[in-house]
Amino acid sequence: MRLLYFADPLCSWCYGFGPELEKLLATHEGAELDMVMGGLRPYNREPMSEAFRSMLREHWRHVQEASGLSFSEAILDRDDFVYDTEPACRAVVTARALAADRAFAYLKAIQRAFYQEARDMTNADELADLAAATGYNRAHFAEGFDAPAMRTATRSDFATSQSMDVAGFPTLALRHGMGLFLVASGFTRAEVLEERIAEIERRTRAAQA
Repeated sequence: MRLLYFADPLCSWCYGFGPELEKLLATHEGAELDMVMGGLRPYNREPMSEAFRSMLREHWRHVQEASGLSFSEAILDRDDFVYDTEPACRAVVTARALAADRAFAYLKAIQRAFYQEARDMTNADELADLAAATGYNRAHFAEGFDAPAMRTATRSDFATSQSMDVAGFPTLALRHGMGLFLVASGFTRAEVLEERIAEIERRTRAAQA
């Protein structure tokens, strides 16, 4: 089974969806997960307004209620915090280029650091420290993260999401033969993901019969 996952590390619903996706992967040994960074709010340069912070708090409460995951709102108390998701996306793209099999674990580590520990996941040093803790060589990661090629690759991920009309994150699709089938757009329980994948497989088998 090969899945295509459109996400942003600093998307709260992607954070909430993570355990459901993990459950799905755990029941399908050998499943492949290809990740595309969506760019929820890239290249932002303005500190958060009070209205934006209030909106995020409301979203985070909804995610907490749906997923049961914990949140720290300490990052929202910072008047100087710029909510730019490009660095975190570029960090995952860098991790993917260095060792794709650890990139999903790194994405989850970014989410935990940001949402549970209120660490600044727009900071290059923080992202490199986290990469080292996830098993990457810190110097290699930092060098790749700052390279023009990784900035270009990240923009390419954003463009891929846009070209495929991905309307929101998380979005999960199933590759089946030459086709790509939507499994979920938004937070979805693992059992529902299983049902939808089974239905896609039934329909494609019937079409081939």
